[in-house]
Amino acid sequence: MDRAAQLKRGISRQLSTGSVKLSSKLSINRQNSLDPRANHARFGFGRQSSLDPIQRTPTKDDLTLPGNLDSVMQLLFVACKGDVEGVRDLLDDGVDVNSIDLDGRTALHIAACEGHVQVVQFLLSRKANIDARDRWGSTAAADAKYYGHIETYSILKARGARMTKTRKTPMSVANPREVPEYELNPRDLQIRKGVGISKGSYQVGKWNGTKVSVKILINKDGYSDPESINAFKHELTLLEKVRHPNVVQFVGAVTQRVPMMIVSEHHPGGDLRTYLQNKGRLSPSRALRLALDIARGMNYLHECKPDPIIHCDLRPKNIFLDIGGQLKVAGFGLIRLSKIAPNKARLAWPVTIDQTNLYTAPEIYNDELLDRRVDVYSFGVILYEMMEGIQPFHPKVPEEAVKLMCVDVKRPPFKIKCKYYPPDLKELIEECWYPDLAIRPNFSEIIIRLDKIVNNCSKQGWWKDTFKLPWK
Repeated sequence: MDRAAQLKRGISRQLSTGSVKLSSKLSINRQNSLDPRANHARFGFGRQSSLDPIQRTPTKDDLTLPGNLDSVMQLLFVACKGDVEGVRDLLDDGVDVNSIDLDGRTALHIAACEGHVQVVQFLLSRKANIDARDRWGSTAAADAKYYGHIETYSILKARGARMTKTRKTPMSVANPREVPEYELNPRDLQIRKGVGISKGSYQVGKWNGTKVSVKILINKDGYSDPESINAFKHELTLLEKVRHPNVVQFVGAVTQRVPMMIVSEHHPGGDLRTYLQNKGRLSPSRALRLALDIARGMNYLHECKPDPIIHCDLRPKNIFLDIGGQLKVAGFGLIRLSKIAPNKARLAWPVTIDQTNLYTAPEIYNDELLDRRVDVYSFGVILYEMMEGIQPFHPKVPEEAVKLMCVDVKRPPFKIKCKYYPPDLKELIEECWYPDLAIRPNFSEIIIRLDKIVNNCSKQGWWKDTFKLPWK
């Protein structure tokens, strides 16, 4: 997070807690010496916030006043030094008692960290916001208690300071500095009231004013189910490391408070399942464009190091459209695998297989050894549906269609006329869902072949709606 974003987040927190008041003329004092537009290093004061995840040891230089500090930073500096008269002079000169630094810390935060009782008392007498929270959600009272300044803590408690009450979760850390970098403050998340929340469900929410998707982990037994917790941790581990334009972007998570949540980017276009239901059979140009999006996202997951991420549940409801119509893969990491060999794995039981999932590969359905090409099978079925406009073996019920494909090793017929298919596309679909894993191509090969089909069709004017792809 860059410094401008940090400042904005800190200001938003102080507005919400009342340490900065809105008026017809909003004026917020800012650290000019730490202006993100200037190339200055961060200047710290003594002890850091008790919830600051970055451990930093105070040095003698922290108590030496640099010459480029503005009035706001001077206030924070003299508060750190315990200089009551210096604080008085600056406040009398018009400096806001609730001025904040880039981390959202006020002079009261800093004085409490250092245990300067007289400075704390004086700041409170000048109406300092006793419950102001820094960017990590810490208050002056929490900082005083963390650093063992009992007298300072008692004064703040006597004045009505509120301590954050949190219920511990299975991922709670003993040392606040061990809080993961992706940890979000749940106070920054807004989920619509009245919407039912259930275990593992997704809700549309807002994070600092931006729409996001929120997955909530709830267990009435107090998170006593180790399988749910392990699955939650596993999903977090995968989401944290993936970065690709065709993979849903991970925003952050709440792991230290109840309820535990995973936050990812929101896609107003909905999922591919709904899109296909509304559109039916897609034009070849549209189908190929979407197929390339899926293939690129899946190829990235399969090429992750040190181990490939095998989706095992690739289907239209786990693929989302962004505002520009580009597809993004989601839902990976939910099925646990046991590694048998470098390129082979098996489902880690207990796993309940969805008997109605038309996109399930035979290796998963029959609990056989598998590799990353189980996702290629699913991709072939999705591409078939986009081109044909119907699901395999329609109108048979899903359970019967899945059994035909995974047990009886049958494949649905191509009902659309051959001339509708671009050259080599039907052959690619047949190879993708081929019963033998070894025959199926990998996604890097699929991308090359799809690109070749696109280029050939565009050169030959094979369809009227000539390709207009953003990457061309």
